[in-house]
Amino acid sequence: MGEREIEIRAMSSRDVDSVLAIEESIFPTPWPRECFEREAGSEQGGLSRVALSDGRVIGYVVSWIVADELHIGNLAVTKVRRGAGIGTELVRASLEEAVRQGVRFATLEVRASNDGAIRLYERFGFRQVAMMKRYYPDNGEDAVVMMAGLTTEEA
Repeated sequence: MGEREIEIRAMSSRDVDSVLAIEESIFPTPWPRECFEREAGSEQGGLSRVALSDGRVIGYVVSWIVADELHIGNLAVTKVRRGAGIGTELVRASLEEAVRQGVRFATLEVRASNDGAIRLYERFGFRQVAMMKRYYPDNGEDAVVMMAGLTTEEA
């Protein structure tokens, strides 16, 4: 079976069950259903997207635009599809839409131990700018705060 076409589109309410299943399978302190229900179809600055393969949700990103900042709040890809560039495409879709809307920079927090995610974000120009001590409630792990400047040339 070859690599299938991946579709990226806005998250909708029909995606919440699939998104929540991925969230709960990956994160030790998953976001509650209400968070994803609120983000699905949000017109309040939300840029939540899902990645689909053969009509099935295989990844998602939750991000928001506030003033001239894009904040990436959550990104996940099913365990079996990691390493296939899906996270890259989700981040790219968020950043491109942010640039279209005139956003000037992007921020996020990531677990200090999540080397793969840190490398992914660095490929998009994110740099480590701060550390938030004991940010994650499940184990007290630190979060790395990352930031990237956005221009139309980067999108």
